[in-house]
Amino acid sequence: MPSIFTQAVHAGERQQPPRETSVTTPLYHSVGYLEPSAAVMEEVFSGETPGYVYRRYTSPTVEAFERAIAALEGGDAAFATASGMAAVHAALLAAGVRAGSHVVAARDCYGATYDLLATLLTEQGVTTHFVDATDAKHVEEAVSQYHPAAVLVEIVSNPLLKLADIGALARSAQNAGAALIVDSTFATPYLCRPLALGADYVVHSASKYIGGHGDVLAGVVATSHANRDKLFAIEKKIGAVLAPEVAWLALRGLKTLPLRMRQQCANAGIVAQFLSEHPAVTRVFYPGLPSHPQHQLARELFGERGFGGMVAFELRNGTRQAAFAFLDALKLVLPATTLGDVYSLALYPVMASHRAVPPAERAQLGITEGLLRLSIGIEDANDIVADLDAALAATN
Repeated sequence: MPSIFTQAVHAGERQQPPRETSVTTPLYHSVGYLEPSAAVMEEVFSGETPGYVYRRYTSPTVEAFERAIAALEGGDAAFATASGMAAVHAALLAAGVRAGSHVVAARDCYGATYDLLATLLTEQGVTTHFVDATDAKHVEEAVSQYHPAAVLVEIVSNPLLKLADIGALARSAQNAGAALIVDSTFATPYLCRPLALGADYVVHSASKYIGGHGDVLAGVVATSHANRDKLFAIEKKIGAVLAPEVAWLALRGLKTLPLRMRQQCANAGIVAQFLSEHPAVTRVFYPGLPSHPQHQLARELFGERGFGGMVAFELRNGTRQAAFAFLDALKLVLPATTLGDVYSLALYPVMASHRAVPPAERAQLGITEGLLRLSIGIEDANDIVADLDAALAATN
């Protein structure tokens, strides 16, 4: 009989899986995996036989999440990463962005994406040309001029909620041999599936609507099998892969995505209408309002499903002090630096999401000192409106 020291290490481990199939996806914590023989392990390492060898490569729990995302996006495959920014970075590298490459990117992209392109990748020899992604002709001209490896846009921009005509941009990118990368974090597959419109990579910060409960930090890229192989080869070296514990939470959150988004879209429409009529507000940014310059494009992209859960607005008293007073006066809506949760959230872009963007560039984009961004949750819309109304009174 083995020593108690040996028994304590091995007793109860490596049991055969049950005959029954688990209703929910099991959480596999293991870093390493065993094969029946060294010959089979060699086949798995070489890629001849599917299997698991090491968690940095993949795990059953992470693969389950990836399959779910691929299905919802209508793609062949997906690859999960440790964060949304890791997903953006991986997609750029998989698209062939290297020293000497050019990238055409939306001027009003997420602040961290702007920072990645304008600093880190610039230092590594990549040239980025920031363009107005709402002007398909302007993008086409930039693509024809610079012959980029990748075109990077957000289907709904952060924070001004401008829309990109994915079909038109895909045609321009394809004609120039560039890969189109679409950040669809704000839209989610509930509202739009960019792969069907010609995108090559669809990126999500799964920390947001995909996870949906404020307890997940994750990213994911939906794409083709061939492109997933590129992502795998890159991330196997970089190591920015998703942990199975987080994948399990993200997969659980994903199950209620359509239900949450339906409620958030409905609530956001009510909030946007309220803000558009409030005397303390000068301008509201929401694709569902007929006053939005791209309202018709939003209808074409999203159909009857809604217009998203994000709303931005400008205070009449457009000062930093007024914005701080608004945030401090909120009781139900939470002033937190994220979005897409079941909770309603408020963010001040100048202070948070777009802090890394130079002030002059922010001003050109229209990100003013009086701009605030709301991520509308699933609470009762009347309660959200009442809280916003009270907070707006503090801005006078």
